[in-house]
Amino acid sequence: MRSAEYARIEKAILYLGENFRRQPNLKEVARTVGLSEYHFHRLFTRWAGISPKRFLQFLTAEYAGRLLRESPNVLDAAYEAGLSGSGRLHDLLVSVYAMTPGEMKKEGAGLTIQYGVHPSPFGDCLLAITGRGICGLSFLSADRGGEAWETIGKPWSRATLRENPRATKNVASRIFDPSRWKNDSPLNVFVRGTNFQVKVWEALVRIPPGRAISYEHVAVQIGAPGAARAVGSAVARNPVGFLIPCHRVIRKTGDFGDYQWGATRKMAMLAWEAAQFRKPAGHR
Repeated sequence: MRSAEYARIEKAILYLGENFRRQPNLKEVARTVGLSEYHFHRLFTRWAGISPKRFLQFLTAEYAGRLLRESPNVLDAAYEAGLSGSGRLHDLLVSVYAMTPGEMKKEGAGLTIQYGVHPSPFGDCLLAITGRGICGLSFLSADRGGEAWETIGKPWSRATLRENPRATKNVASRIFDPSRWKNDSPLNVFVRGTNFQVKVWEALVRIPPGRAISYEHVAVQIGAPGAARAVGSAVARNPVGFLIPCHRVIRKTGDFGDYQWGATRKMAMLAWEAAQFRKPAGHR
């Protein structure tokens, strides 16, 4: 999806998120993004797979609360089964590999990082890959694009950076195409972080699409109850957006909370996944 189209979607989601208690009608929301009802409905349904009216239910506090009530049982069962999620066919099948202490000291020396910018359902993204796996995935916006570019090289100061969108294009298309998530070969993620951070990131990968848990529950799952604040810090330092799904962690109050690539984008990701994997009967 072109960035201009996502910009309209993002604006609509922000408006719905701020006004869902009033249940705004299609005409009102379409007007806020400068489109006719017909064209807005077509654009939104193509993006989400469901109508704006049905999407509205995924933005309510009641929905967020239901996610929190349901997800612990789902995740507990997944952990006991040794799976990365409750519905393995719908998982991204991500394997997280951390740099060794020796590799950290080298700061990426001898490593080649290829990167490119690609469209996604959530606006343009910057994807960086190595021979060991994906090392960076950031979402670009007009006011924070420079920060995303800096994050590629910061942990890998001695690595060779090479712009090569042809090399990253297929990986990007697989990440954001749910029909390809059934592929048996895992998408490897290669990250640099403390032992605690990596442990948190591995726990996030176990959260199935369309689900969400609290920071407190993540802390319990990694054997560190009471460390919710530290979990939040690790979540905020996630270098690989979406694949390491920090967007699936919300506050225990049911509030969606902050997100390093924008709170509205986090809301969009959660609702988009819910639309893909939890479509109710008669959703059109």
